[in-house]
Amino acid sequence: MSWDNERVMTALPLVFDAPRRGLPPRHLADLSIDERRDVVAELGEKPFRANQLSTHYFGKLSADAGSMTDLPAAARDRLGAELLPTLLTVVRHIQCDDGTTRKTLWRAHDGTLLESVLMRYPDRTTLCVSSQAGCGMACPFCATGQGGLTRNLSTAEIVDQVRAAAAAMRDGEVGEPGRLSNIVFMGMGEPLANYKRVLAAVHRICDPAPGGLGISQRSVTVSTVGLAPAIRKLADENLQVRLAVSLHTPDDELRDTLVPVNNRWPVDEVLRAARYYADKTGRRVSIEYALIRDINDQPWRADLLGSLLRKHLNQLAHVNVIPLNPTPGSKWDASPKPVEREFVRRVNEAGVSCTVRDTRGQEIAAACGQLAAEG
Repeated sequence: MSWDNERVMTALPLVFDAPRRGLPPRHLADLSIDERRDVVAELGEKPFRANQLSTHYFGKLSADAGSMTDLPAAARDRLGAELLPTLLTVVRHIQCDDGTTRKTLWRAHDGTLLESVLMRYPDRTTLCVSSQAGCGMACPFCATGQGGLTRNLSTAEIVDQVRAAAAAMRDGEVGEPGRLSNIVFMGMGEPLANYKRVLAAVHRICDPAPGGLGISQRSVTVSTVGLAPAIRKLADENLQVRLAVSLHTPDDELRDTLVPVNNRWPVDEVLRAARYYADKTGRRVSIEYALIRDINDQPWRADLLGSLLRKHLNQLAHVNVIPLNPTPGSKWDASPKPVEREFVRRVNEAGVSCTVRDTRGQEIAAACGQLAAEG
């Protein structure tokens, strides 16, 4: 099935007409390697200076032009001002889980607040990045959704979260020195609602240095609440990133409330788009399911979920059951452990792989948007 760009743009006015105000000045990470050379030449410098800048930023993980002593001082100042403006400033770091989880609250150039979370595991280190400041999807159990959408993040604002985390790992700021291995677009915002910039960020994250940070595409996960046309468009990009679909319930009646965009693209359409993605990429799709007490944790919903996934995705789906991390003052709460275990058992019994995701950071307001809401 083909999916042309005009059709996607027509189908998604809600998604692609997100606020554009306040985007930061141009940055090296907004540009491809060829575009960087062109800009450097326009500034009166030799194009190879673009490779030098790129090697510092993507290879050495440095955003400080002043430390780039292989560039002449005059060029260093000019190129730094034009291509390495400060994008994000740390407001605060908060650590928990015996120092293996660190949440960072960032302030952008215009005062916008956003978050990222760095999580160390025995076999990997994962960064959860934000793609928007706030979110326009309005899911009622999500702290970010409750706050609404402020604006899209630029490509470079997304990438700079990753560069900073990679530097923190290298320098031993979160446990022993190590390497950032995995990226999940599961922070603030709906990634596919900022499609163009997220796609460019994936390339900067995955392209080898000096073009990018050199993290494997297979180690990157892009999540969505179910923007079906954009899922199909992403499938046609010929990437190897994993797709995660935040389903949260298998029935349209409840999902219309939990994930309001379901009124536009219902469960059946979302799962058909997910199957298209799996077929095009050969990669299994993750189905995210935040288990909420007395809301979506009934045995019959587990049975229906298993049946629908077996029908649409067969062996090409894995369900991540996520114990809800409730936000302050929220009526939503996590399901009891016996209910959680029974839900997982039923989905597995239906022939669909299902596990409970390891939860991190409950003591540091780890639900996306909580820290930003607190300021």
